[in-house]
Amino acid sequence: MELSQTIASLSGSIRMEKGCRRCDFCQSVADGNQLFLIEEWDTQENLMTHLKSEHFRVIRGAMNLLEEPYERMFHTLIEEIAAPEELGKEGR
Repeated sequence: MELSQTIASLSGSIRMEKGCRRCDFCQSVADGNQLFLIEEWDTQENLMTHLKSEHFRVIRGAMNLLEEPYERMFHTLIEEIAAPEELGKEGR
């Protein structure tokens, strides 16, 4: 419960950090003990700055108090943008 409160209280501040596109805190419907912090950053540089921030240090410290080990995953997404001539060709 303490971890949930900590993350929920920080998520608004994290959203205000430079480059943050998304910061959502979720709980699994199937398993109430599973919590997810989903963040999306515009650049690797802004992500690395966030990972060194006080906000992230507080979250990491709270996570270290968990009885079971936590899992941290990073995913890299590449946005594919259609060329102007390709736009509007759907449905032909």
